[in-house]
Amino acid sequence: MPVFTFSGKSANGEKVSGERTAASKQALVAQLRRERITPGPVRQKGKEFSMPTFGSSKVSTKDIAIFFRQFSVMIDAGLPLVQCLEILGANQENPSFQKTLNGVRTTVEGGATLANAMRQYPNVFDDLTTNMIEAGETGGILDIILQRLAIYVEKAVKLRAAVKSALIYPVAVVSLAILIVGALLKWVVPIFANLFNGLGVSLPLPTRIVMGLSAFVGQFWWFFFIAIGGIVFGLKWVRKDPRGRYYFDLVMLKLPILGMLLRKIAVARFTRTLGTLITSGVPILEGLAITARTSGNAVLEEALMKVRKAIEEGRTIVDPLKDCGVFPNMVTQMIGVGEATGAMDSMLQKIADFYEDEVDGATKDLMALLEPAIIGMLGVCVGGIVISLYMPLFSMIAKLAG
Repeated sequence: MPVFTFSGKSANGEKVSGERTAASKQALVAQLRRERITPGPVRQKGKEFSMPTFGSSKVSTKDIAIFFRQFSVMIDAGLPLVQCLEILGANQENPSFQKTLNGVRTTVEGGATLANAMRQYPNVFDDLTTNMIEAGETGGILDIILQRLAIYVEKAVKLRAAVKSALIYPVAVVSLAILIVGALLKWVVPIFANLFNGLGVSLPLPTRIVMGLSAFVGQFWWFFFIAIGGIVFGLKWVRKDPRGRYYFDLVMLKLPILGMLLRKIAVARFTRTLGTLITSGVPILEGLAITARTSGNAVLEEALMKVRKAIEEGRTIVDPLKDCGVFPNMVTQMIGVGEATGAMDSMLQKIADFYEDEVDGATKDLMALLEPAIIGMLGVCVGGIVISLYMPLFSMIAKLAG
């Protein structure tokens, strides 16, 4: 069997690496997950290069949501598991997802559980999905679990769409403003500069500044593309490093307006994920570990791992949640009430509903604030350039009229 090198994190957050033999890369990933190790890069020794594959191989969240919804209906109707997977795979339009479902069906036919079969495809089915499926198979409520997964994924899609829609408009307007200002400095301002040089008039300070910017843009226009590429590369490099990603997420959470929105998104995702897992019968310690890994925020991930460690030591969930300083007081108090009454799962779902509505309201408020600000900025930039160019002409006209 081939030998693979791997790296990852244990359930305690410690780094793990080494070499192991396995039938395939997917089999090794499944084995590591059974040992509660979150796998990182896995490479086969002596096979570092592979030809690139072309075409769309990404499975969208929307595809997964539709799959869970259809799967739950079929299971509820009494169809055998293998037949459900065969029908869903045959009718799947995404070729990559179709290949995944056919692979899952083949593994299930070989005697494996659905959860273990899905664990072979971690890029499609994450820890949350496989652990919930495993709980559903164990408890004989697979149809209910699939319905919960469908609802969870649909709400995650809605939350992500709300955030994206809030970002599209300002990004588009700012990009348009940069293009307009760049075009003015590159092609329009030099015409006026040649005119003023020919007339030999004295130029006011705003006009000299604009002409200086125009000369810089005309000579070093390529510098801006290098700067943008450097910023993008730098951000990716920072986020690859665990501590860099932590401090980047920490800075983002502390931003004046955007930080509050990101905090609400993080709370909504945390409560929805943990509530769904606990409702599905996943133990709270395992649920916290999965929620931390799927949180998408390094600050929240570290806080949840500290909460998990505190619970292992016998403390309640409320105190470590308060100590980490990430969650608002209302959230910790409501979770405390849910823990005391034995209804934490329903309480977490209620908090998630509340904060998802808060995210919708916050994105609308952000749009209402950004729209006039961005339009005003565009007007100041373009208007400032135009006025600075006409100032010498106004002074010349005034002298001629005098």
